[in-house]
Amino acid sequence: MDIVSLIDIDNASQEVKDAINRHVAEGHSITNEKRTLLHNIPSFWALEGKSYELSAELKKFISPRAANLFEYAISVENDCLVCTTYYKKYMESIGVDINNVDYTEEEELVIEYAQAIVRDRKNIPLDLFDRIKARIGEEGLVVLTTMGMFMIANNYFNDILHVRSEFLE
Repeated sequence: MDIVSLIDIDNASQEVKDAINRHVAEGHSITNEKRTLLHNIPSFWALEGKSYELSAELKKFISPRAANLFEYAISVENDCLVCTTYYKKYMESIGVDINNVDYTEEEELVIEYAQAIVRDRKNIPLDLFDRIKARIGEEGLVVLTTMGMFMIANNYFNDILHVRSEFLE
């Protein structure tokens, strides 16, 4: 059951169409989550625009594949069907079978962190922080953690408003 309707792109206001056009021009797709967020443009840009900006920043510290696996791991740990389905499809599109991944050390480290921040954010092992800082530094840890918070926000948004995955329709 939809809590909030999806924006009808064809009949949307010019402001919404402008946001969509800008987002698509930046190379992004319009998902059901985004069609829900587009009920309010500042909400859309806060959650979507800034998360893409931060994702690009994260890729200065870890590989793009590790960044995507980090975001997928958070979504799996949060049991967010919309985001896990999205990331599974994305990983398939770049040739990664999410059920049969040969993880790098970097990927194992960020997945361990993803699981830790979702499971018990107040009791993350200090040695995990030390291992992350040794690999990507304090700035990298800040960016990784912030990206994790954006993913958790995406997960919660989808779950709270019962957003349906476009891949399961």
